Amino acid sequence: MESSLWKTPSTALSPGSGDMARRALKLASWTGMALAASGFFLYSNKYLDPNDFGAVRVGRAVATTAVISYDYLTSLRSVPYGSEEYLQLLSKVHLRSARRLCELCCANRGTFIKVGQHLGALDYLLPEEYTSTLKVLHSQAPQSSMQEVRRVIREDLGKEVLVLAVKQLFPEFEFMWLVDEAKKNLPLELDFLNEGRNAERVAQMLKHIDFLKVPRIYWELSTKRVLLMEFVDGGQVNDRDYMEKNKIDVNEISRHLGKIYSEMIFVNGFVHCDPHPGNVLVRKHPGTGRAEIVLLDHGLYQVLTEEFRLDYCHLWQSLIWTDMERVKKYSQRLGAGDLYPLFACMLTARSWDSVNRGISQAPVTATEDSEIRNNAANYLPEISQLLNHVPRQMLLIFKTNDLLRGIEAALGTRASASSFLNMSRCCIRALATHKKKSTCSSFRRAQISFSEAFNLWQINLHELILRVKGLKLASWILAFLCWLLPTPY
Repeated sequence: MESSLWKTPSTALSPGSGDMARRALKLASWTGMALAASGFFLYSNKYLDPNDFGAVRVGRAVATTAVISYDYLTSLRSVPYGSEEYLQLLSKVHLRSARRLCELCCANRGTFIKVGQHLGALDYLLPEEYTSTLKVLHSQAPQSSMQEVRRVIREDLGKEVLVLAVKQLFPEFEFMWLVDEAKKNLPLELDFLNEGRNAERVAQMLKHIDFLKVPRIYWELSTKRVLLMEFVDGGQVNDRDYMEKNKIDVNEISRHLGKIYSEMIFVNGFVHCDPHPGNVLVRKHPGTGRAEIVLLDHGLYQVLTEEFRLDYCHLWQSLIWTDMERVKKYSQRLGAGDLYPLFACMLTARSWDSVNRGISQAPVTATEDSEIRNNAANYLPEISQLLNHVPRQMLLIFKTNDLLRGIEAALGTRASASSFLNMSRCCIRALATHKKKSTCSSFRRAQISFSEAFNLWQINLHELILRVKGLKLASWILAFLCWLLPTPY
């Protein structure tokens, strides 16, 4: 792997992609004929939803993919690459394709909605036309009708009065996942008792974090298909206008979110894996007036094994402190093999050059972001190979990292080193706790505790130095002059 990772010329729309489009069009044609024969029966039967059949969703996906591929190939074929006309036309094709993709997600619902929500949060990676179009799925995803909700509530609770309670507590109550495909693929996520247990577990696990709010579960009115929770209002975590209007500091929110997820991943190994902006709200606490993060949708969690969690701690410590030998060692322990440079770039969303210089030393620049966005497609075969080799736990961690990074990009806080320092603190605590559990010697435990305290002190000192460096010289001079020459009255 060359050190120029993420920096090769873009080939995302090379002529070779024509074969892919032709194969997709051929597949779409025979799939469409097969679906047409059954389409009338499905739509005319009032007891059957076409979305209950996987072939219908697959057919839509194949057809949409074929149309998008064909649009890119034919629209850009006769325009000089890189010209002003090419860039304007490319933006229009991006927008058309994003709208088609959004329509596909809304039609297929279930897992497709969740994929669309994920893509809509990747501001740092995907073209703006895609992210701005797909962001609608964070807060305006297709909703189940009140008739559907009422039927499920009646079946499980037998209480018509509960519908009135739901209307009062949840003005926009919805179940995005009640379709058969999601039930087959994500059974735990659709078991609302499991979701309630996850919510209570994470609330207890992070009870020491006073800026986190997890809505209360009303168990007496909940079943596997109905979950009644406390209604908590707030703005989406990527809504800067809402934060400015309510005097909420975006940098504070970004730090808080980083602390919450560092605790989950490195210290506890129990990770909320769907932090798209629709599931993370911010508000001023009604009592204290302090900024608070509200975490919703607790259906999808990843439980990390002890071995994975510790290796992941070691890897991030190595990345933060630029220990490249250990970066290689722990990347390979996590299944990256010879693709460890790509693995490090995917984890950090930084170029290989930046990883070598130190991700906590060199902030993300607009140029680097642009290079990654434009050239990531060149590494799709290697990325696919890598994802086939890493532990399955890693896939949801990648997804979670992507969503959190998208929130940081929307808030404009990605250049901050504080998130890395908070991660390092959690890694130090997690590794020290493991070492203390593994020894019976009181003297050895004392040594470990002293080393932990010293390392945490070093991080605090490093953070203080960074803050001092960030102050403007003029501010120092002005403060000194005000002290030296107080204003006469």
